[in-house]
Amino acid sequence: MVKKNSFSPTPFLISFFLIGFFLFLGFFLISYPSSRESQKKGFFNSLPTPAQYPKNFTNQPPPDITAKSIIIKDVDSGVILYEKDSWLAVPPASTTKIMSALISLENYQLDEVIEISDFLDVEGQKMKLVPKERIKVKDLLYGLLIASANDAAVVLANNFPGGESGFVWAMNQKAEEIGLRNTHFTNPIGLDDPDHYSTAYDLAKLASYAMKNKEFALIVGTKEIVVSDVDEKIFHPLSNINYLIGKIPGVKGVKTGWTQAAGECLVTFVEKEGKKIIIVVLGSNDRFGETERLINWVFANFQWEDFTHLK
Repeated sequence: MVKKNSFSPTPFLISFFLIGFFLFLGFFLISYPSSRESQKKGFFNSLPTPAQYPKNFTNQPPPDITAKSIIIKDVDSGVILYEKDSWLAVPPASTTKIMSALISLENYQLDEVIEISDFLDVEGQKMKLVPKERIKVKDLLYGLLIASANDAAVVLANNFPGGESGFVWAMNQKAEEIGLRNTHFTNPIGLDDPDHYSTAYDLAKLASYAMKNKEFALIVGTKEIVVSDVDEKIFHPLSNINYLIGKIPGVKGVKTGWTQAAGECLVTFVEKEGKKIIIVVLGSNDRFGETERLINWVFANFQWEDFTHLK
């Protein structure tokens, strides 16, 4: 008996597979260019918009300034609009408290309560803390940054793990982390010390970093406030030492400073016409007047344009 040939599926499946493969390949080749184009567009659309570049279109030089060290920096592009000995290491006075506030913000809870010790021997600016008073960290920060209160700085440092020495260690570690190459701290207040120094360049970098913290930015932009102990029995009226807050439109902080060795110091953050700049003057004879003149000079003579439009 002759056996009938049985149907073998193998040639059929191979033919089906080959037809399907060539159909898919044809579709892919047709759609590939447009697919690649849309991917390219999507990639470039996802890139951040380059910051505009500030340029002095009038070529007008800055006003005469007595400060030993100056820097004006555009926050978004990082461009330096003007500088004078910005790498000079000098006493930073109470601009130190920018870093003291940062360490406190990053290591304490704002509603954490601290009890003031019986003996608090502090000279200079104070918010007039009372022994045994129980006060929140947030309110101490208002005293530290608005009234430049040395007693607030000492309390925050003393209650830190490791006490004041641990606090100062953390300040220097943070300085290294941010990239402040010519800055070193020996105390949380800004008292004069040969080993306590910074530069206008570093302080501009520090202020730019600090202003990204919403709580910090809120506090330094406050003109006046009354804070109290947790029982609301002891009140501390605070007025911002920064004379430019509320006087010059766009000024939103940051910190004053003064000692005999440092002279008048001021770190200023300005946001105006959609542009943000930081001005640092150290060793000035008139920190507020000179900063105001520098603000006016910048916005009267600089324009911000796309880099590709500049020639």
